[in-house]
Amino acid sequence: MAGKGGELTRAPLGEAAGLNAVDRPLKGLLVLDFSQFLAGPSCALRLADLGADVIKIERPQGGDLARGLYLADQAFAGDSALFHTINRNKKSFGADLKTARDLRRVKALIRRADVMVHNFRPGVMDRLGLGYDTVNALNPRLVYAGITGYGSVGPWRDKPGQDLLVQAMSGLAWLSGDAPQGPVPVGISIADITAGAHLCQGILAALVRRATTGRGGRVDVSLFESAFDLQFEQFTAFLNAEHTQPARDATNSASVYLGAPYGVYRTADGYLALAMTPIARLGELIGCQPLTAYDDPSRWFRERAQIKAVLAEHLAREPTAHWLGLLEPADVWCAEVFTWPELLQQAGFAALQLTQEIRSGEQGKMQTTRCPIRIDGQVLTAQQGAPALGQDTEELVRAYSLDAAEAG
Repeated sequence: MAGKGGELTRAPLGEAAGLNAVDRPLKGLLVLDFSQFLAGPSCALRLADLGADVIKIERPQGGDLARGLYLADQAFAGDSALFHTINRNKKSFGADLKTARDLRRVKALIRRADVMVHNFRPGVMDRLGLGYDTVNALNPRLVYAGITGYGSVGPWRDKPGQDLLVQAMSGLAWLSGDAPQGPVPVGISIADITAGAHLCQGILAALVRRATTGRGGRVDVSLFESAFDLQFEQFTAFLNAEHTQPARDATNSASVYLGAPYGVYRTADGYLALAMTPIARLGELIGCQPLTAYDDPSRWFRERAQIKAVLAEHLAREPTAHWLGLLEPADVWCAEVFTWPELLQQAGFAALQLTQEIRSGEQGKMQTTRCPIRIDGQVLTAQQGAPALGQDTEELVRAYSLDAAEAG
């Protein structure tokens, strides 16, 4: 519904979720989300979680390609369930940017917006008539934020920005797995989601600057730069170690540069993760006499293969709970390795309230994750699922008077 001055009215998100109203920091800001798939939409989702009104600008024919990107063949309300997880609580505005009328309408929205997000390849927004210079002239207070695959300069600028490909090229895939294996990619879209988070950070910083200067600005990130930044610890060590590719452990590898016991070990009934701890003390605690000889910390990295082999053989003799009972009271950094079904049974998981229910009109409900941020001690949830393609177009045209003569 439209409020005064074209402002969209809606129930506060906290109230809609059955919680007390939360004073969300971005309430009143208007964000235009031109992006699709994961990276850009995840950034816009976080802005929506924090209170912004997010309008998703989509092609009338097909919309965001993620509407048809199915994980585990799961659908919801006519689109992929994945689309709803990352586009919940947004509005959809159908616009063919190659037509004069729709481009005029979108430019009218841009004049009123605070933030604009896209993740097209370099040059695409310029060809559509919505490059930075054009948009900045329309609205100098707007924060113009974009994600590319590999940045806007250099020979990689036009390569497809896809998560697995970026993991491969950035070296990230060589940090997981054991030495006998080839490269092992991370099992989530880590480059996409990290780039979205980095873009969100840049947007918030630009909004803070705008509050003091009145000036908007441009924020750019790329999947490659974000994936590379994740490796800052390891790559710094590489730069200062004669540029030698680090070796993964033959077994139980969890870090290319940390010594034993760092890794995941099989037990009699599951797995145990062990972080940094003195080897000799660990040997005493678990009753493994050969490890008590390793009282020199300089040996823990140099001889990590031998140490891990002894430790792995010893830990396999007893169940995980047995080892936790010895190590946790001694404040050793360790943890059971949960599967998702096991995780759901944990009281610690329940206490964090990490999931939420979203709905789509009369078409049902589904479970998904919530925003990981708390504001004033409250979790941020919203029950509204992702919009149907273009479902809010006419409402937004009226609310913002997009067909008025002055919008041309």
